[in-house]
Amino acid sequence: MEPDAIVIGAGAAGMMAAATAAKRGRHVLLLEKMGQPGLKLRITGKGRCNLTNTAPLRDFLTHVGSDSRFLRNSASRFFNRELMDYFESRGVPLTVERGNRVYPTSGKALDIFLALVTELEESPNVEIRKNCGVRALITADEPRRHICGVRLMDGQRVAAQHVLVATGGLSYPTTGSTGAGYTFAADAGHTVVPQVPSLVPLVCVEPIPPEAVGFGLRNVSLSVTDTDGRELCSHFGELTFTPDGLGGPIALSASRHVSRLLNEGHQLKAKLDLKPAVPAGDLDRRLQRDFDQNGTRLFNDALRLWLPAELVPMALKRLHIEYYKRLHQINAAERKRLLAFLKGAEFTLCGTRGYNEAVVTQGGVSLDEVNPKNMESRLVEGLYFAGEVLDLDADTGGYNLQLAFTTGYAAGQNI
Repeated sequence: MEPDAIVIGAGAAGMMAAATAAKRGRHVLLLEKMGQPGLKLRITGKGRCNLTNTAPLRDFLTHVGSDSRFLRNSASRFFNRELMDYFESRGVPLTVERGNRVYPTSGKALDIFLALVTELEESPNVEIRKNCGVRALITADEPRRHICGVRLMDGQRVAAQHVLVATGGLSYPTTGSTGAGYTFAADAGHTVVPQVPSLVPLVCVEPIPPEAVGFGLRNVSLSVTDTDGRELCSHFGELTFTPDGLGGPIALSASRHVSRLLNEGHQLKAKLDLKPAVPAGDLDRRLQRDFDQNGTRLFNDALRLWLPAELVPMALKRLHIEYYKRLHQINAAERKRLLAFLKGAEFTLCGTRGYNEAVVTQGGVSLDEVNPKNMESRLVEGLYFAGEVLDLDADTGGYNLQLAFTTGYAAGQNI
């Protein structure tokens, strides 16, 4: 029997769309090219699955890139509260943690996946085909451009009047995210915004001392400026040093604003404020007081007054102050260099890590060509897009999965 709809991709958006459409009585064929559905969903949030954020919609949208207004209509019908009710009503208790981040209480992404896949497998209206890749969309031009079905990798044609592309982006390619949806969209005549890795560690020109690699900082501030000194972004929170640069939540959030520039070959300046709660003047007075009270201590030993041990080698290398100097021998210019390091250690950004480490993909199907009410193409009747394949991405904190579920639900309500 010809399905009412074909959903390409059994990730968060695709499974939500299929479940929603099936509940409306639509017969759905869910195609997944990998051996199992939901591979990326199972590992998201380091296996814990930060599935949404409880921020009000207005605040939530400030964390979304591209045109956040695109989400207003669909989010008014299915947002964080509805998503939480969806999983809790299916036996998955949820917990709200720091930063309004929502996780399954078990701490297992698998529970979110199982709730979705169980509903799909128990529905008489859903057929899941695994190891079933799609080669191309089938369209026709009369009486107007419309979808006719898909052609599978084995050459088989499957007819349907509605097709949803929910193939994800390029991040974590081992889970099946290889960018096929961008090709489908382009072949259908859609504009596809070029892709770059996002929510990804930043690569620095300056070497990171081995002692600092893997070390994490809390309650620090990271800002990035362009070559003209204009601030591109600023984030407060946790940061981790990687072998070739900066990682952790605030570095990943910064990457969303600068990844495209870096991948185009621009070099940017990042400043790390290790003492963001202390104004520079107050910190300078504290340094002078500490110098007076600990005048006989060697400089490299005294650095532990203001820095964790893991960052002392980095400070010594950058400050160009002899480690064996006593504090009472440090002059005003050297003290100012220490102050500048504490309030704005500089790093030259020259790139990002690749899609293997990127949480999401930036870029995708242009939002101008998709109806925000139902995710249907404005160019091809019966063709829909949802999830990461869209030019829609957000900060860390549960925002991106909510985007996938919201757009998947909107498509499922209409296909």
